[in-house]
Parts: sequence; C-alpha cells; structure tokens
Amino acid sequence: MIEENILNTTQNRNVHHLLSGGKEIILVGTAHVSRESADLVERVIEEENPDTVCVELCQARFDALEKKDQWQEMDIMKVIRDKRTSLLLSQLLMLSFQKKIAEKFHINPGEEMLRAIALAEKKGKRIVLADREIRTTLLRTWRKMRFFNKAKLMTEMILSLFMTEEITEEDIEKLKEHDVLDMTLRQLGTKMPDLKSTLIDERDQYLAHSIRHADGDKVVAVVGAGHIPGIVNAIEQKKNVNIEEISIIPPPGLWGRVFGWGFSLGIVGLFLGGFFNSGFQASLNMILSWSSITAVCAAAGALLLLAHPLTIAAAACSAPVATLHPLIATGWVAGLAEATLRKPRVKDFLSLKEDVMSIRGFVRNKITRILLLIAIVNLTTSIGTFAAIPVMMKYF
Repeated sequence: MIEENILNTTQNRNVHHLLSGGKEIILVGTAHVSRESADLVERVIEEENPDTVCVELCQARFDALEKKDQWQEMDIMKVIRDKRTSLLLSQLLMLSFQKKIAEKFHINPGEEMLRAIALAEKKGKRIVLADREIRTTLLRTWRKMRFFNKAKLMTEMILSLFMTEEITEEDIEKLKEHDVLDMTLRQLGTKMPDLKSTLIDERDQYLAHSIRHADGDKVVAVVGAGHIPGIVNAIEQKKNVNIEEISIIPPPGLWGRVFGWGFSLGIVGLFLGGFFNSGFQASLNMILSWSSITAVCAAAGALLLLAHPLTIAAAACSAPVATLHPLIATGWVAGLAEATLRKPRVKDFLSLKEDVMSIRGFVRNKITRILLLIAIVNLTTSIGTFAAIPVMMKYF
C-alpha cells in the first residue's frame, strides 16, 4: 500500500515522500521562477542521494533552457511551411511573461530544473526528462478544440500583447502553485472545461508514469507544485496509463475537415444559387462582393502590421481563393511573402529573446512580426468571410 508522508516543517512543505512498489519517491514541488525552489531542489538531492533524478521537462523545453541561442538556428520559412506558427507564437508569448517575472525577481526561468540536472550529472545519477512533449500537449488540445474556440483563443493571444498591466502580487502567489506554462494551460482549461483532460489530467498522468517507472530504488522528482496533487493521486490509484495513446498527435478531426470543405462548397453553392435564382448579374455581384470584402479585410490585417506593399497585395489577392480552400490560409501566403521580401537578419535572431519583452520589440523584430502578421491576417480574413455572407444574400 502506498504511504505518503508530507513533511510539516515550513522549510519542507513542498517535499512529499511516497512509497510505491518498493520504490521511494520524493516529489519536490517548485515554482519555476523562485530562487527558494532552486535552493530547495539542490538541498533535497544532496540529502536524499537518489539513484535517479526526474525533472518536469520534455526535450524541447530542456533544449530551450540549456541552448539559449537556439533561436539563431530557426528557419522561419520552414516554420510557416510546416504550419507551426501558432505553436511558436504561443511559446514566445509564454517566454515573454516568464522572462518579465524572472527579471523582476532576478532569477533565470527553469533554474531549479537546470540545477537539478547539473547536480545529478555531478553526482553521477540517472536523469529522466519526465514530461510529455509540449508540442504534443498543445497539438492534442488544438485538435480537440472547436472552430469558434480556436478563433477565441487566437484573439486572446494577440490581444494579450497589448496588455500593459504590471505583474501583481496575486500573480506571484499563483506562481508559487504553478509555473507559467501550467498557469496558462489551467486558465485555458477553466475557460474551456472540455479541454481539461488534455491540458491538465493527461500531463499529470504522464509525469506520474515517468516517475513511477524510472530506474532505481530511490527517485527524486522535481515538478511544478501544481502537479503534485495529480501525480500523487495517479500513483495512489495505481492507474494504468496508456502512455502511447496520450503521446499521439491525432490527425485533424473528421468534422473539422467536413466543415472546412462543406463551408467552401456552401459558398460556391450560394454563387450558383444566385445564378439560377436571380441570373448571371446577381451571381457576378455575389462573387465580386465576396472577393472585395475578403480582400479588403486581409489587406487591412497586413496593413495593421505595416507589412511590405507586395505582402499586402499578396494577402488581398489570395484571400478570395484561400477562403474557399480549407488547405490554404491567407495568413500563410502573407507570411511567406513577408519572409521573402523582408528576410529576417542575424540581428533579429540574436535580439529575439529581448524583443519578446515588449510590444515595440515584438512588432520591430522581423521574426515575431511575421508570426503576428500570419495570425492577424488569418483573423481579419475570417472576419471578412463572415461579413461577406449577409452581403451576398441580398442578391437573392
């Protein structure tokens, strides 16, 4: 039977001891921008001398912490072609918030994880990156979201750039329970309860599975404090998690594909309906209305980001067609055009980490401006799509 012993001293209130199948597990709950957490992690590893140290990192997050210059190796054109702009923009927004907090309290984000790994290497201990890949978590969540929830999320992400509120004491208190990533995912899970399983529960189960199956008789696991209840519960209940199932990125949903093509066919059906119901001129007016409204809205999005004139033209010209083809997005066309016409320079990659700290930097840096351009053009084009429909109906 699993026993839990939570040390009651103030100093060790975030250290939890478990016994599972003859294995001793010490969970250390941390706040990822807390110097006290970093010191506590080192102290626990020194005192417990475990066989294995597990950390709440995936390979991508570990690389982001250890290889601080990885942005210099990014191929923005490949990011756009692989349709990973939303993922990258989300990561940069989270990095911006985390760096602001870290600078305020003079500590590097993820320092406790890096200290745990460094000390484990020094002592010759096994190291396990126990977390599920962040890309898997975000994509599994994205694929489960409905269209309007996706639009709402993207709008909130973009608007968050223009929020100038200072970090409050309440924010810092929340960080004692969750790191920046966890706070973001949990807030999203609260707004959209149907996504809680993918955002929170699956990740807790994945961490518990990795920790429980780590080699050695004694394991120290360094995780965000917000994960502790879920991990403890998963270990206590001896839940058999299908780790492969929750690690798969599902293909786009059938209903999403049906809706995409169905919407396109519906618009074409309106053009044909206008022709048979009101004649050629009405159908032509409908096509012109659709083309002009979507083109203007797409161009407005590009103009808002002060894109190159040819990028604005590319957005406007592609919008009427791209809005009728589910596999093409006007934002991608605009992004590729901008990346070609105003190719990011070495200094943009070198200054990326600092530029994400401010709105001005986000807009000034060619890399982040391209990411914003794609998101905003897609958003304004979507607005134009729905605005054009009632205008076309007038010709029936």
